[in-house]
Amino acid sequence: MYWQYGITIIISLPYHSEGNGIIEKGHRTLCNIPHDITPVRVEPKVEGLEVSWPSADSHISLYPWSWLQHNSYDPIIHKTNTANEKILWGARIEQSPPTVSYEEVMHENDKGLFKWLSNINKFGFSLVQGIPVTPEDTQKLVERIGFIRQTHYGGFWDFTADLAMGDLAYTNVALAAHTDTTYFTDPCGLQLFHLLSHTNGSGGASLLVDGFYAASILKDVHPEAYEVLSKVRIASHAAGEPSVTYQPYPLTGYPVLGHDPVTGELIQVRWNNDDRSVMSHLDPHLVDEWYSAIRAWNKCLTSADSEFWLQLQPGTAVVFDNYRVLHGRSAFTGKRRMCGAYVGGDEYRSKLAVLTEKFTPDAVLRATNDIPLTVANGRNIWNSAL
Repeated sequence: MYWQYGITIIISLPYHSEGNGIIEKGHRTLCNIPHDITPVRVEPKVEGLEVSWPSADSHISLYPWSWLQHNSYDPIIHKTNTANEKILWGARIEQSPPTVSYEEVMHENDKGLFKWLSNINKFGFSLVQGIPVTPEDTQKLVERIGFIRQTHYGGFWDFTADLAMGDLAYTNVALAAHTDTTYFTDPCGLQLFHLLSHTNGSGGASLLVDGFYAASILKDVHPEAYEVLSKVRIASHAAGEPSVTYQPYPLTGYPVLGHDPVTGELIQVRWNNDDRSVMSHLDPHLVDEWYSAIRAWNKCLTSADSEFWLQLQPGTAVVFDNYRVLHGRSAFTGKRRMCGAYVGGDEYRSKLAVLTEKFTPDAVLRATNDIPLTVANGRNIWNSAL
């Protein structure tokens, strides 16, 4: 419904607090609301737009100005979300990689945790220094973010190059830059590695590549290749273990470069040449274009300007966004013990969103119809303490 302020608003009738829980009072779904409903009164206030709705209990809604602006779709207001700013990087990130300490991340005030997750959000990765060199303390670090994601590799890993799993990660050979779990419909969000020990050998340097940076180079130099990798779906699979065979749904897979369907923003890189399946669904006239595109993509990934190499030491972990940063390693000799885990992307983004609200200085507190709410980042949050 449109009215004099040119605003469409979805009605949310009040909730009532009773005892230890929250029960609904007069809640209506969208389909129960008359399509021609009109406000009884609309009045601009300092805090926002106050709207009185026709109802038995004279319901009044207050819509903060920031909320109305944030959620405007007619006209669309293009917003710059500095909290979600991505900083692209290449090999020169070696001079000053984003780093936090284990002590600050584990502090109960959550400021260090927020700094850590903000690093990952901006750069796609972060180092953590000063970790006690035990798998138990490393697991506690991971769980500061959220639940550990269970996969066919288990939950928290503690492994050596013993081929305990049918995967190249469990060998000592070099691994090219790749993202993990491309064969999942929903690939893992974050990945953490902590080197516990490396004895009687050398090598095993870790490789990180900013996929968003490499994609930006590809788009500038080979726009036609970027277009192909944004549209052509890649089938993939994991079949190293006799007990499992993973393929994404749909079986035709997903493009290397995934974009927001509304904004067109690049939001995901999904690339692992070792997990690719047969491209039997590829249109014949695209075969040459496809192979030309992945060759151009590989040049961007393997350019000296793109590769950030670091030698992990016991006590330092690296965590990266598997939707953005590709990882690999050089070959190594000797015995190397590594631990780590996956965290789901939704869990990571949820924790970051909650901490962003917690540490946002201009969060607005308000009460409407005696209902205590916190308004932050365009959403209302029940707050029983108010």
